[in-house]
Amino acid sequence: MVDNTKDYLLLLTMYKYKLFNNIADDGINILKGHNFIEDNTNPEIILLRSKVLSDNDLNDSLYCIGRAGAGTNNIPAAEATKKGIVVFNTPGANANAV
Repeated sequence: MVDNTKDYLLLLTMYKYKLFNNIADDGINILKGHNFIEDNTNPEIILLRSKVLSDNDLNDSLYCIGRAGAGTNNIPAAEATKKGIVVFNTPGANANAV
């Protein structure tokens, strides 16, 4: 007998994200389709483009910060790294907006 408990629990996991800048409706629909819910008070994930973050934006539940675009100069990456928060960017992700 195959135990699918682990897979079932993954399906029940809800990930909380916060958007600091608008992203395309297609992107939001993908997030919602994969158990992501918007939570502006205690997010686990921050998604942004141009918003400049401060150390105060790095809450204790944060896992990662993703930037749509090149570079991470608007993210306090050194402080995030100290807290174990993954910082990444997606160069070219906002190319259609330009």
